[in-house]
Amino acid sequence: MEQEEIETPKVFVSHASEDKDRFVIAFAEKLLGNGIDAWVDKWEMHPGDKLIDKIFEIGIGGAQAVLIVLSRNSVEKPWVKEELDASFVERIKKGTKIIPIVLDDCIVPIALQSTLYVGIADLNNYDMELKSIINAIYEHSEKPFLGSPPAYIRTALEKVSGLKKIDCLLLKLAGDKAIENGHRFEIRTEEMLNKAMSQDVSRYNFYESLAVLGDKRYFKLNRVFGGEPHEPELKSLTRGGVPDFSITIHGFEQYAKAYIPNYTSVVRDVRLQIVNYKKSDSASIASALDVPLRLVDHVLDRLDQRGLIKIIREFGPETTSFMNVSPELRRLLEDF
Repeated sequence: MEQEEIETPKVFVSHASEDKDRFVIAFAEKLLGNGIDAWVDKWEMHPGDKLIDKIFEIGIGGAQAVLIVLSRNSVEKPWVKEELDASFVERIKKGTKIIPIVLDDCIVPIALQSTLYVGIADLNNYDMELKSIINAIYEHSEKPFLGSPPAYIRTALEKVSGLKKIDCLLLKLAGDKAIENGHRFEIRTEEMLNKAMSQDVSRYNFYESLAVLGDKRYFKLNRVFGGEPHEPELKSLTRGGVPDFSITIHGFEQYAKAYIPNYTSVVRDVRLQIVNYKKSDSASIASALDVPLRLVDHVLDRLDQRGLIKIIREFGPETTSFMNVSPELRRLLEDF
């Protein structure tokens, strides 16, 4: 593959003759060494040349950029002022770039005070300043390449009111895990952290979100002093460490509403199983409806909260048993 040819930029170096030997010639040589055609009168002007034509028409008129070397020697020079005025005309006509280079503690002309300039304090050591000038001439930016947003930002997630996207992600991960587990028991923090990090969530953002969801009562955080995480800045978020957590009834309700498409139908069907088919445990209801046991357990938890049933015992992760079904439950079905 042929390499793309880069056009050689031409620049005009405006300066006072007193600055030629102490800075300008060596500076212009460095520009030439970096592929920049620097116009300096010492190299371009010859006996018999017309000053106006050579400097203003060819030098400034043919330049993509004009470098104004400002010093105590040059700021009051009439000729430098003329070159500066001509540079402004060229900037208006064709967008010529004007780059002020300040050598001494001198007063920058009013016309250039709104232009970003390059200050050179040490005339024997200005590699960084030279690099910035070269970048400006080539219009090259060292700004890092714009990458892709984190994976969790690109993930399509239903928004839960009051939560940021990272919180929604963690809520969904926890809800999915609770359904996978099939019970209300603790979720391993390390497992959730690994899942979140696989979607470009940092450890800090994970624990921050975990703390937020705990404060908002989506999660119950089982803090153990001295547990994970070990980093001081993370301990401040988790108040001593969070080895495990569980999703609350409120948290699971928000998860189900946002991320289980047929959740409303499941709630109605569970109620029907209780009222019409006299079911009294979560396992038989889940089997009849072919839905996850954890989802049925949650619906029963909600009914228990409202006083519509009374959960009497739990047999580990297998099932939830209940009694005292309220007559109001049938009325709710009629109004559903």
